[in-house]
Amino acid sequence: MDTGNTTLVIGASGGIGSALCAAWQSDGAESVIGVSRNPMPESLAHRTDNLTWYQTDYSAASITRCAQRIVSDVDSAGLSVTRICICNGILHAGDIQPEKRLEQIDADHFMRVIEVNSLTPVMWFTALLPLIPRKQRCVITAFSARIGSIGDNRSGGWYSYRSSKAALNMFMQSASIEMARRFPLTKLIAFHPGTTDTALSRPFQANVYPEDLLPADYVAGSLVNIMNTIEVDGKLSFVDWEGKSIEW
Repeated sequence: MDTGNTTLVIGASGGIGSALCAAWQSDGAESVIGVSRNPMPESLAHRTDNLTWYQTDYSAASITRCAQRIVSDVDSAGLSVTRICICNGILHAGDIQPEKRLEQIDADHFMRVIEVNSLTPVMWFTALLPLIPRKQRCVITAFSARIGSIGDNRSGGWYSYRSSKAALNMFMQSASIEMARRFPLTKLIAFHPGTTDTALSRPFQANVYPEDLLPADYVAGSLVNIMNTIEVDGKLSFVDWEGKSIEW
């Protein structure tokens, strides 16, 4: 890993996560750290001189061990992590599907969605606190969704997914208040990537107009620009891929 600024991407083998790694890989001045339960995808393996890869199963113990390794390696290399993206998320998996009616709510499925979309980002956030610089600008982004907005909910349904993203937003809001005191140069973002052409949205793309289906590299480039230019103001920003604010 080269010295200088470093970007950390959690969920780095997913559609947007790998696109984010590629975007920062292309800048030779940047070091990139990718974290995933999967090996490094071939799309990123063409250049590994500034990309370091860690694997974890995302259990609580594994997150703690992985974070400790990253902190130790970053400190040893004299790096400074100035951007963190937490991209983890689940919408469907096997029997887990968005609920259209109250009768479809399943307790085990609900808790699994909450675990992945809400608790896992919380665990990463807290485990990575030792990485956050106190004397440098740092931007931390967690992948939320417009569907987690209470004010914007006009269609109902999708109970577990909506609830998990609303819970994540509340965590990020509370964290932003504490971070403003402890790490005043750090900015927090809850990011809505839009309907991106990835495995997460694929089963639901039939009802999406082609012009509204966003390529992963386009969304990644938009987020890179947002993180590079957003004002550090001690507040949480809930924004979409165009940088437009979303109501809570």
